[in-house]
Amino acid sequence: MKSSFNLNGRVPSPLRAIDPDRLKARRAELGISRAELAARCGVSTRMVFFYEEGRHTPTPARLERLAAALGCDLDLLTGTRRGSETLVDLRYAAGLTLERTVELLRATPVGRKLGVSTVKLSALEQGHSVRGRHWDEPETTGRLVGALATAFGVPVRMVLDAWLRIRPDEPAPALPGRRADTPAKTAIDMWQSLNDRQQIYLGEIMRDDRMTETEMWMRRAQHLPVPRAARWRKLPLTLGAPASVVGYTRLQERLRRRGVHDPGAGATVHALARRGLVKITEDSVEVAGVGEVERVLVEITRTGRAAARAGLGEPRDPGPPEHLLSEWLWRVVVRVAAAEPEGLDDDALAGRSLFYIGVGYSGRAGRRPSRGLIDSVPVKAEDGSHVLEYRWCLTPLGRRHVVEYLPAYQELYPHVEVPALGWAPGAHQCGDSP
Repeated sequence: MKSSFNLNGRVPSPLRAIDPDRLKARRAELGISRAELAARCGVSTRMVFFYEEGRHTPTPARLERLAAALGCDLDLLTGTRRGSETLVDLRYAAGLTLERTVELLRATPVGRKLGVSTVKLSALEQGHSVRGRHWDEPETTGRLVGALATAFGVPVRMVLDAWLRIRPDEPAPALPGRRADTPAKTAIDMWQSLNDRQQIYLGEIMRDDRMTETEMWMRRAQHLPVPRAARWRKLPLTLGAPASVVGYTRLQERLRRRGVHDPGAGATVHALARRGLVKITEDSVEVAGVGEVERVLVEITRTGRAAARAGLGEPRDPGPPEHLLSEWLWRVVVRVAAAEPEGLDDDALAGRSLFYIGVGYSGRAGRRPSRGLIDSVPVKAEDGSHVLEYRWCLTPLGRRHVVEYLPAYQELYPHVEVPALGWAPGAHQCGDSP
């Protein structure tokens, strides 16, 4: 197959290249001719013929235009499922040749230290042993992961995941943790643009949000039910009944102690909302002896939290290192890991988590693909004649991720219980070929 990129004489698999049969099938499905597709993509009819015959591989830019012209996702044309990308896929998607990538890496300290060459980079991409000094040092390869991420224009975690997929038997590159840094200038400017009253309101809303978060953590530690964060982060501000009857909300009490709770509260909160610092919603709640009363809720936004931290001199929470999951996603992975080797029922997982860790998923348009740590795997009848059900299982990368980073997660989220895993790395798992 002729290609617009020099892949050092070999075509790795899987390559982010077009699948001729998929291209022909999609064009036939839409009922358009090669000439019409060529006109939509800005190429010749002969070139479309070459694509469909597997005699030429389109460049990343043309691949994007083909997908747009056919009204489909790139995955449909390439056969590479989101969350299963390799280093070659990332390089190809960035439109880089092997030589150009080496040139970019040699301009970095780590690239020079490792003596990166086309031979070494090709071996790295193929999962072969790379000869040379320092290649067995996780700290050094961790810096190389960062350099590759910069060259490819993708997050570090995407390069790390691709690396671990093709090099499962080597020590994982060691990535640095995130550091708490100084507030962003935009956050400082936003805080300084508020008047004294607005600053007090925003600060107290953030403190009440933080107290509520601690309460939810304590409930979780005591194995009590915890509502979704989208619900408990909406803090009660006012009740539509006299305070002499229903009392004050906790947030009102905070503001009263600061001497700013008065009839002007609504105007102040709405001023914060117009700046995107808080969100205001309303609902109703049943109050004993009174009945149903209207309630105003306020929720601090990320922008509001950043501005409050900047103004109050609090360092920004660094969060988990980029290659580790949030607590929410880690809990999902733990559930799937605990269900191995049988797997988790297909209906047991739903919601947004799949868009971050499920193979074949991605977020909204323009978002990065899933990390591919879990997959919905078919369970076939004993005679292999049909599929009985689908079950969620860890992918090979998912198992490696759990084993590699379990100590880090236990330190990061000590309150998340990880049951004894009934499997070992390399053991047969659900979805594996027997």
